[in-house]
Amino acid sequence: MIDLYYWTTPNGHKITMFLEETGIAHRILPINIGKGEQFAPDFLRIAPNNRIPAIVDHAPKDGGAPISLFESGAILLYLADKIGRFIAPDLRGRTETLQWLFWQMGGLGPMAGQNHHFTQYAPEKIPYAIERYTRETARLYAVLDKRLADREFVAGEYSIADMAIYPWIVPHSKQGQNLDDFPHLKRWFETIRERPATQRAYAIVDKINPAPVITEAEKKILFGQDASTVRR
Repeated sequence: MIDLYYWTTPNGHKITMFLEETGIAHRILPINIGKGEQFAPDFLRIAPNNRIPAIVDHAPKDGGAPISLFESGAILLYLADKIGRFIAPDLRGRTETLQWLFWQMGGLGPMAGQNHHFTQYAPEKIPYAIERYTRETARLYAVLDKRLADREFVAGEYSIADMAIYPWIVPHSKQGQNLDDFPHLKRWFETIRERPATQRAYAIVDKINPAPVITEAEKKILFGQDASTVRR
């Protein structure tokens, strides 16, 4: 049994996509980040960075005590290794998957996240910041589009790399991107969108957070953190 501490964000969707693809027994424990539930002591013992997603695996492969993990990329890799699916078993295939998983974690996610912040949430519209992150998001889309020109998925077979990337492409219009400008990416995106597991994963949103509107009070919680948030 996997306990998934989840909210309806791109990083949260990565893990529900994996769990729906594999059918691993799991329980979803919502963490409403707009209400500050990520600062609860019990959650911080699992996720000291006060971010979702996080998991607790109550039946790890070594047969020992439960294992907790935070960071979505680490969780995807752990789960793929646990069941031997969605990551290639050979050295070269595994390397292909890992480099694109980390491309998302270190590039697409942070840059698209800053794009969202300055275009959607920042109290002051700063033209330089908006242009900077919109252009960098476009560059990353072009990298992905070029990668997909001669293969169905980013690492050949469908993998945790695709699951990591896809949720960050879903809000493409909010990122100022037109998928028609990236035809290979668009084909890949539509293919994953039609997977039954993807549709089941995104249907969870309607049960947990059917009206995802961020209020001004929630913005203060989400965007007002500093070192004192950790120390309190």
